[in-house]
Amino acid sequence: MIDSETQSSMSAALPGNDTIETGLRDLRDGRETSAALIVAIGAPRLRRAGFKLPDQLPKDPEHRLYALLARDGSDSAHTRYNALIRRLVSFERAAECVNR
Repeated sequence: MIDSETQSSMSAALPGNDTIETGLRDLRDGRETSAALIVAIGAPRLRRAGFKLPDQLPKDPEHRLYALLARDGSDSAHTRYNALIRRLVSFERAAECVNR
């Protein structure tokens, strides 16, 4: 497991780092934000890459994220959802390359 200081410095240059860092902070603080839900969606892969995540994560984060985005504008929710997922996947792939 990567300690939080090493994790932070290692991931700073990765694409999507701002979203992941915000999501990790929001999860630790108990806030349900789009960033927190993205991290919850990516939790299995992020944990395999060595990231420390809270034990308790939101249930059904995919549906909760879509519902959250739809509240801010249902016409663009699908597009924004897919953009966030692409950002997560880019971060995960880069983090896996760094950890090899």
